[in-house]
Amino acid sequence: MFWQLLISGLVIGSVYGLIALGYSLIYKASGLLTFAQGDLLTLGAFLGVTFFTVLKLPFVVSLVLAVGFGFAVGMLIEKFIIRRLLNKKVLIIYVVLSTIALSYIIQNGTMLAFGTKTKYFPAIFSISRIKLGSIYVQMESVVCILVSLACMLILHLFMSKTKLGTAMRAASMDRVAAEARGINVSLTTGLTWGLAAGFAALGGMLIGPVYGVYTTLGATIGKKASASAVSGGYGNMYGAIVGGLLLGIIETLVAGFLSSEYKDMISYIILLLFLFLRPTGIFNERALQD
Repeated sequence: MFWQLLISGLVIGSVYGLIALGYSLIYKASGLLTFAQGDLLTLGAFLGVTFFTVLKLPFVVSLVLAVGFGFAVGMLIEKFIIRRLLNKKVLIIYVVLSTIALSYIIQNGTMLAFGTKTKYFPAIFSISRIKLGSIYVQMESVVCILVSLACMLILHLFMSKTKLGTAMRAASMDRVAAEARGINVSLTTGLTWGLAAGFAALGGMLIGPVYGVYTTLGATIGKKASASAVSGGYGNMYGAIVGGLLLGIIETLVAGFLSSEYKDMISYIILLLFLFLRPTGIFNERALQD
């Protein structure tokens, strides 16, 4: 039972990690918080299941289209909402509140467009499950974990090894100095919001085949992903990954060995403990910034 629960924890934890990466990227790039990540996950999941079941596109093609659409939506959000509000010199809290409004718009928009009934992906793989040691695991769960970890590794290599990734990191550290060096900060900030939304859509495509797709799918995941980001060290990419996996494993083990009624509660208890005892998170993000 322990190993089965551990796999389940890694599945949901890897998705928490993807969404938490989006939170961290946006915070590092613009110093802002967003509350729309979870609903972008829902949008990506609905688009993916539509491409796959209605348009009969291959799953990989559906995934790429959903992630690409999510990336474009993120870029548009930054350009037409976030940047315009910042240019008006409004209080930062108003910009954050705009993402809450956006969250409800996406949530209700998906409800109107796709309905309120849960949608399910048909079988994606010819092999429904594989044997790992003494347990059988859904193929979708294995793919969810592997793809999430691969994307996190690719993002690390992109941010640390490429010129564009270096430019994005430079712009997030010092906007004025980056502009003085010829970096297009507006472009890098837009790309960051696009990447964050793309990761959210990817999370929806990965978790949708496991849990089904419904209008509030991303609402709870988004909140727990923010708790993951805080636990790991808000703004730290590696902390987002570790925090997501840790939270997913802990809440799944609590649900399995104690009661599912404690599942949500334990996640937010962990959040409060980190806020009170170690607000810089596992990776001590404040020290890293200094």
